[in-house]
Amino acid sequence: MGDFAGQIVDFASNGSGASGYLALPESGSGPGLIVVQEWWGLDTGIKEMADRLAAEGFVALCPDLYHGDLAEHTEMDKASELLQSLPADRAARDMSGAVDFLVDHEATTGASIGVVGFCMGGMLSFVLAALRPDRIKAVVPFYGFPQGDGQPDYSKITAVIRGHMAEHDDFFGPEAARELEARLQELGVDATLTVHPGTGHAFMAPHNALGTQDNEAYARIWPGVIAFLHEQLG
Repeated sequence: MGDFAGQIVDFASNGSGASGYLALPESGSGPGLIVVQEWWGLDTGIKEMADRLAAEGFVALCPDLYHGDLAEHTEMDKASELLQSLPADRAARDMSGAVDFLVDHEATTGASIGVVGFCMGGMLSFVLAALRPDRIKAVVPFYGFPQGDGQPDYSKITAVIRGHMAEHDDFFGPEAARELEARLQELGVDATLTVHPGTGHAFMAPHNALGTQDNEAYARIWPGVIAFLHEQLG
């Protein structure tokens, strides 16, 4: 696992199997968080984010939605291909299985689970919130949300959503983010999607694959994210 503090774990996925990267807090227990990958796969960047969340007291699990496939940070075409070929039903099963694994894990305190997702993972965090309103109570999507066909039934969401979007984003534009925020609020969902001025897509990413890393924005946003998740989950 290199310098990473977590471990790979296996879990059930609706009659099949899946795996993921699990990072535990130093205390040995804490609220559960699903951390949903970017389009690269279960890479160093998403593992590092899970480790950072574990350091803040959370039991963080990143399901490997590509089942071992991975794109290097220089391989945007491959990452796009992996995203496009990801079976939506399998991804939903794997994320739901990850939720059940976390709820049952001895380190997880409480039955409410949070979701943090980046890029593709930000988009899928909305899907998981609609799929598992029984468990998902806090959602923090970064620069990603559903668009076009196949959007989830947002009316099923019971979680509080605090999203963070980029101003300069060719994938998930700010106007579309504002439209989704309004749609969610009209449905009675407690949702805020903040567009951060001057930022580009993937501004939180440790790997800086797109050259848009913004450490100043990270330092400004991250403490509020941690406080929100603890407030909602314990």
